[in-house]
Amino acid sequence: MWIVKLALRRPYTTICMALLMLLIGAYAATSMATDIFPAINLPVVSVIWSYNGLPAKDMETRMVTIAERSYSIGVSNIEHMESESLNGIAVIRVYLQPTANVEGALSQITATSQAALRQMPTGTTPPYVIQFNATDVPVMEIGISSPTASGQTLNDVGNNFVRPQLVNAQGSNIAPVFGGTPRQIQVDLDLPKLYALNMSPADVSNAINAQNVILPAGSARIGAKEYQVRLDASPAVADRLNDLPIRSVNGQMVYIRDVAHARLGAGVQTNIVRVNGRRGAYIEVLKTGNASTLAVVQNVRKLLVLAQASVPGDIQLAVISDQSTYVSSAISGVLREGLIAACLTAIMILLFLGSLRSTAIVALSIPLSIMTSVICLAALGQTINIMTLGGLALAVGILVDDATVEVEN
Repeated sequence: MWIVKLALRRPYTTICMALLMLLIGAYAATSMATDIFPAINLPVVSVIWSYNGLPAKDMETRMVTIAERSYSIGVSNIEHMESESLNGIAVIRVYLQPTANVEGALSQITATSQAALRQMPTGTTPPYVIQFNATDVPVMEIGISSPTASGQTLNDVGNNFVRPQLVNAQGSNIAPVFGGTPRQIQVDLDLPKLYALNMSPADVSNAINAQNVILPAGSARIGAKEYQVRLDASPAVADRLNDLPIRSVNGQMVYIRDVAHARLGAGVQTNIVRVNGRRGAYIEVLKTGNASTLAVVQNVRKLLVLAQASVPGDIQLAVISDQSTYVSSAISGVLREGLIAACLTAIMILLFLGSLRSTAIVALSIPLSIMTSVICLAALGQTINIMTLGGLALAVGILVDDATVEVEN
């Protein structure tokens, strides 16, 4: 009862404190991140190894086994490990102890993976190490379509025009483009001519790798000026690769054009996307960490307008999936039900107590207490979600009981 006595002795101070809590609570409610569920940080680190063309069995024996053995030695606080091997790709999930430092484990896994590269097959690239988070889910899908552009153009526009602009949205993680055919320089071999000159496809590959290079060559001092010199042997046009020499056969130099044809083509298409019945592409927008779904989608939509202005031709960018609409409807539904419950509670108190003054006191205590709770949630780094709002709605019943008892006393 000391709080009640203090409020009665200091009425103006109590009113000012109540107004202050309402203002701070309103600011905290509008600035807090909004999502369906609270952030769930799981101590799991995923390591993605890739080697194009390597069978799943070799991925397991030559890469996954070596990596898991290295992690068991160089990474601390491992609870267990799981792996999945496919053709050309392997995913290792390292589950840590609940009390483990995930950031430290990320550093240890990255360093251990770099050391394990020496035991991997020649040409293995460093893995992609990411922290698994249950809230890192797609919140938006952007479709890329055109009535005239090819799949290669759509894929190229998505990777080089759209995606670089969308990555500036705070709290977002833009996935690579799905659909279309990736741009790629291909060399078509003429095997009969190649074998007739007693050459193999490896000779063509080695010639291109050895001569298609850009190397620093130091500097040259001419008079009073010094110039930077670089050795640029990389052709600016794909057709110029046909002019590269391979080696001399019977005293005559053999060029790429004699046994092959280099051209600008497309890689193997591994997925198909259709937008409104036509071949297209799409980009997934993921939410990272404690970012607000509503804020991420809003930021991406602003950048999408700028990206649409920069894409060439008749290529159209359209939002084909938006998770924020479901988040908004879910949050508004919980708020609506909580408001109805508060109004019904005030009506019941008025019927049973028969006092407008007592009803007003109890009705005002409900938003005041909720705003105070929102301030505490914001200070603890929580978000506005279904669970927090549901807990506040459930607490209204206990709040009304306590307030009624205080008023009666």
